[in-house]
Amino acid sequence: MGTATRRMTVAQAVVEFLSKQYTVDSIDGVEYRERLIPGTFGIFGHGNVAGVGQALKQYQAADPTIMPYYQGRNEQAQVHQAVGYARHTRRRQTFAISTSIGPGSSNLLTGAALATTNRLPVLLLPSDTFATRAADPVLQQLELPYAYDITVNDAFRPLSRFFDRVSRPEQMFSAFHHGLRVLTDPAETGAVTISLPQDVQAEAFDVPEEYLAEREWRIRRPEAEDDDIRRAAEAIRAAKRPLIIAGGGVLYAYANEELAKFAQLTGIPVGNTQAGVGVLPWDHKFSLGAIGSTGTTAANAIAAEADLIIGIGTRYEDFTTASRTAFQNPDVKFVNINVAPIDAYKHGTTLPIVADARKALVKLNQALGGYRVGGDLEDKVAAEKKRWNGIVDEAFETRYTPLPAQNEIIGATNKAMDDQDVVICAAGSLPGDLHKMWRVRDPFGYHVEYAYSCMGYEIPGGLGVKRAALAEAAAGGPDRDVVVMVGDGSYLMMHTELVTAVAERIKLIVVLIQNHGYASIGSLSESLGSQRFGTQYRVLDKEQHSFDAGENLPIDLATNAESLGARVIRIEPGEHVIEALGAAIKEAKAAPETGPIVIHVESDPLLDAPSSESWWDVPVSQVSELESTRQAYKTYTDHKNRQRKLLG
Repeated sequence: MGTATRRMTVAQAVVEFLSKQYTVDSIDGVEYRERLIPGTFGIFGHGNVAGVGQALKQYQAADPTIMPYYQGRNEQAQVHQAVGYARHTRRRQTFAISTSIGPGSSNLLTGAALATTNRLPVLLLPSDTFATRAADPVLQQLELPYAYDITVNDAFRPLSRFFDRVSRPEQMFSAFHHGLRVLTDPAETGAVTISLPQDVQAEAFDVPEEYLAEREWRIRRPEAEDDDIRRAAEAIRAAKRPLIIAGGGVLYAYANEELAKFAQLTGIPVGNTQAGVGVLPWDHKFSLGAIGSTGTTAANAIAAEADLIIGIGTRYEDFTTASRTAFQNPDVKFVNINVAPIDAYKHGTTLPIVADARKALVKLNQALGGYRVGGDLEDKVAAEKKRWNGIVDEAFETRYTPLPAQNEIIGATNKAMDDQDVVICAAGSLPGDLHKMWRVRDPFGYHVEYAYSCMGYEIPGGLGVKRAALAEAAAGGPDRDVVVMVGDGSYLMMHTELVTAVAERIKLIVVLIQNHGYASIGSLSESLGSQRFGTQYRVLDKEQHSFDAGENLPIDLATNAESLGARVIRIEPGEHVIEALGAAIKEAKAAPETGPIVIHVESDPLLDAPSSESWWDVPVSQVSELESTRQAYKTYTDHKNRQRKLLG
């Protein structure tokens, strides 16, 4: 007896298949089952309008819940929305994105790199040129005379954790099976790209009913090996000044409570990466806050003397290690706990633990029964925390007029938000300042995309987080407001997703900081001797062909946001900017869910945040006719002399 089949197009089969996929997860004996792909984004062109577009319309007509369709204004922004959603759902859910061929597909490339770099799942379905080559070349086709089988979509290969092209209908079975395997693997996840030629999307074939049945993908959470735990426990017991560096892997493993127990039992202090903000409340006794180039002086002071680093769920990027200058103890060793082997083995460690962070911490807590660090380390942690908290208090409370410092704006925003609310950011000077100064209490309360630090991520990424927060609230979870903090430079990169929020009447609160340029790179440029070259938005001085000294551009971003349909609250410069900002955020939080609210405030870009007493390696020209560059190179060589060529 043959297997029952249905005559469908490839696109119809893809849509129905994706609607039946579920992630299953187990945390402390509690089972979670959620739709892996709760919806599909798409911008339609000749590559997908008659394929995936037709399929989505057909299922919408039959039952809108089968595969909800969402619009977007830019393909890259649609990926950012999916990534924000995936981050807030702790990688249990994400969206699919369908695009047309050519520019529609290549617009996804930045988003693919961002997702893969951040180890966050997203399913990309870029359309491709004719598999049959019946019409050749088609509109928007890339032609390479040395390799005619290469298309624009081959550019996704190095940016994706999985890539395949469905050139025949029968290939979709293995393509999507392996694609979703990677999508739901915590060690392998990132952008999954399945290229769909436009003719194949519309081609009909007999699809087995069993392929369209519900399927579950269990999140893999491997146990730590007992021998690895034993050796790690021995190393911890032998250490005099151990330090934990907690990354995003702690949050994805739901290990924050076990980490708090570990710190409480052992007295080992905890510093966190950008992705790890929220692993402990900011005022927890053993929380040192951010570490590295954008870290707190407390975390960096302890790191400098640490003889053992216990890295949990961290990639050890250069900001975390202060470009390998953070750890100055010549005998420092590393215990790395990570579900991904590439991260567990970093810095030459001889003690990698390839395991789920929570499960590893449970075993370590058992193995270290009765162990506690010396009282001198606890005393130093308390003293350094007190010193840093005083520095932040002063930065938040010092008032500059008529334009405030960004520190004041961060402090006022932090104070006006509730504990369960979420702050969103990605690029510029804000991420570093937020990392070191934001006072978080909720493990879901901080979302700064800093693995790729992509300008333009903030509004679409925030919209993705808000979608997840609304679903969370509908399921009985907390009612979270999502507040995007974005500078004018990043806002201008991708503000158009405000229109998406307007269309769906989603209340996204955006604090738009106008400082007339690129504050972060301006400050970096100055420190490297390049005199803020090309970082300010000014009218061109034609004689010098310079944008550095002219008048500010006569742009009004508040009016721009209004023109897109957002409600705008303008904060005027003067003595009461910070009070007005706090009141505006409270007003926005109290507003109904009727669309985005943009709060426009100007700042002084020359007023820096408190120093992390740390360093980041950005090379300086070794020879120069500029005195500023020569001086900067002297400073650079001093820091390079402290850089460790090998750690562990």
